[in-house]
Amino acid sequence: MVEHSLDAVHSLLYVRPKSSLEQSDFTALAKTIDPYIAETGDLAGLIIEVSKFPGWESIGAMAAHFRFVRDHHKHINKVGVVTDSALGKIAEQLASHFVSAEIRHFSAGELEAAKQWIMNRS
Repeated sequence: MVEHSLDAVHSLLYVRPKSSLEQSDFTALAKTIDPYIAETGDLAGLIIEVSKFPGWESIGAMAAHFRFVRDHHKHINKVGVVTDSALGKIAEQLASHFVSAEIRHFSAGELEAAKQWIMNRS
C-alpha cells in the first residue's frame, strides 16, 4: 500500500510506501498525476519517503511499477528519496541511469530539505 498526495501549488507528488507495493498503487498514482501532467506539463518533483524498500506484492506489481516509471519519468524533473535505508544511495546512483529526473538522497527527517531542493529550479 502506498499513501500519496499531490501538492498542486508546488507541483510535488509525495509518496509514502507503507507495505508491499501493489498493482493498484500505481493505478492510483497515475489517476492522481496524469490529469495534472496533462493540464500543466510536468511535475517539479516527486518525494519518496520510506524507512526501507517494502518490496512488491507480486510479479504483476513489479511490472506495474516498471511501467509507471517508464510512462512518467520524463514528466518528473527531480526525485528526492527521503530515507536512512541503503535504498537512498542505491536509488540515487542506479536509477539515474534509467530515468531522466535528477535524483537525490536525503536522510530521514529531511523532508523539508528535499522539498526545498525540488522547488529550487535553477
